[in-house]
Amino acid sequence: MANKELDPYTAKAEENNLTPQEKIEGLYSIIKNVKVGILTTRSADGHLHARAMAPAGPVQPNQISLVFIANKASHKFDEIQNDSHVNVSFYDESTTNWASYAGTAKVSQDTEKIAKHWNATLSAWFGDLGDGVHKGDQNDPRVAIIEVVPEEIRYWVATRSKIGQAVDVAFSAITGKTAAPGDLRTITTNEIQLVQGLTTK
Repeated sequence: MANKELDPYTAKAEENNLTPQEKIEGLYSIIKNVKVGILTTRSADGHLHARAMAPAGPVQPNQISLVFIANKASHKFDEIQNDSHVNVSFYDESTTNWASYAGTAKVSQDTEKIAKHWNATLSAWFGDLGDGVHKGDQNDPRVAIIEVVPEEIRYWVATRSKIGQAVDVAFSAITGKTAAPGDLRTITTNEIQLVQGLTTK
């Protein structure tokens, strides 16, 4: 069970004084720099499977969900059908910033949504099978959208350079103090629902 007295790092790193909009802006900066996330799904036997995927654009102001275009014939769709709970994570090696989305995945083959997020380079992941149907374009019946609707988002933003982080960790190790060279932020379920409500109006 979580206990802040026994977990001084989390207690020190948590940043709770930001507005939902400020939190979203910080989140966007991570995703913009990283570009590719790791989508994790659960198979029927309970195993977790992860793969790298790039969120599709464009991203609307205040958009909190993630949209991926993928091949409906792939295993990930079987796993989402089995359990729609998923995680998407991002890590920026240059800064050590990271983000983690916990939510549910919704599958759609809505032609308008596909057209909105489609770009020509995506055809490379489908290929033209030469049967006149599976041509690898946006009208290919294999093309589907995975929309990850978050229930909670946690992310960490470094407040010091890599050298500064190393110094903080070394100093804390020597003195017995707790290192916290960054801010740990949470976009809660209530904040997500608030932002989604503003986005849909």
